[in-house]
Amino acid sequence: MVDQHGAADGFVQLLNPEGDHVDSVTGPDGVTYAVDFTDDEYRGLYQDMVTVRRLDAEGVALQRQGELGLWASLLGQEAAQVGSGRALQPQDMAFPTYREHGVLYCRGIDPIMPFGLFRGVDQGGWDPNEFKFNQYTIVIGSQTLHATGYAMGVTMEGRTGSDDGEAVIAYFGDGASSQGEVNEAFVWSGVFNAPVVFFCQNNQYAISAAAERQTRVPLFRRAGGYGFPGIRVDGNDVLASYAVTRAALDHARHGQGPKLIEAYTYRMGAHTSSDDPTRYRMAGEVEAWKAKDPISRLKAFLVKQRIAGDDFFAQVEDDARKAALDLRERVLAMPDRQPVELFDHVYPTGSPELDAQRRWFTGYHASFDSTDG
Repeated sequence: MVDQHGAADGFVQLLNPEGDHVDSVTGPDGVTYAVDFTDDEYRGLYQDMVTVRRLDAEGVALQRQGELGLWASLLGQEAAQVGSGRALQPQDMAFPTYREHGVLYCRGIDPIMPFGLFRGVDQGGWDPNEFKFNQYTIVIGSQTLHATGYAMGVTMEGRTGSDDGEAVIAYFGDGASSQGEVNEAFVWSGVFNAPVVFFCQNNQYAISAAAERQTRVPLFRRAGGYGFPGIRVDGNDVLASYAVTRAALDHARHGQGPKLIEAYTYRMGAHTSSDDPTRYRMAGEVEAWKAKDPISRLKAFLVKQRIAGDDFFAQVEDDARKAALDLRERVLAMPDRQPVELFDHVYPTGSPELDAQRRWFTGYHASFDSTDG
């Protein structure tokens, strides 16, 4: 393909927008990429993507109805997230941004968990060590440094060098690639040969700044300057996203160092619920990307290969609808936190200073209820 920079930089693709599939493809890096899924696994990928899209739509609706303070939609990026999420082994560790709802779902975390964060009920709520999935990160790009440090620790503890080795994946967007933290993470991971995969979801916009305002070369090429490989994948192709991520993770877990994956995709909705994308992009551009929809192309493949029929698709839609309804009911039932609760989990055993602050705050807060003067 010819990208927006005018350079011929092909991406790895196993499934085109029409649902036509190739068994394998050799990327520009010389690696041959393929998947070997059963029919049930193909259907499972489709169900994953439909479900996370429906749950994500519920997040948008809840925010518009005043039930969430903010929501960051993944609409259009389901293939990149589900494909890479399913490529992770149980022992692998993931470091997300604030948009990786699909990866979170694939790691087996209750999808209600990020809603507590965006509703202001808690700070996330899941145990990163239990699910091998770190808390959402709001500060742009900082999670890449956390991932690099964690990956360096993996090497120091001798947890690489075999099929059972541990790999780390760090998610970030095209805009974050301009942040100093991301470039520092590239430096450290390259120098220390850290077992980390940098997974950049290039959804074409860093809020309102288009990708060509972020870089003069394709993002995946940046890896070479830091001493490790980069590869671009069709981020709307769930099969290629899986294959490329699995290969990169295996590369890392065997002690061969980091890789950068640029998942070339598109953010169909707003950056967050506080953004208006109609102010900076044309409707025709959005329509062109709709023709590359990740769910539609996998559905076309399933139909062409006679892997699934109308009954299956109807059941998936119904199950997703029920999951969204259940999610909505549980979000609305979340408790309203009391301000004094912010002191509850600062230290595991408390402290005299914290107790004094709690007493002062309790008295200050109670003063607003006074009927005196």
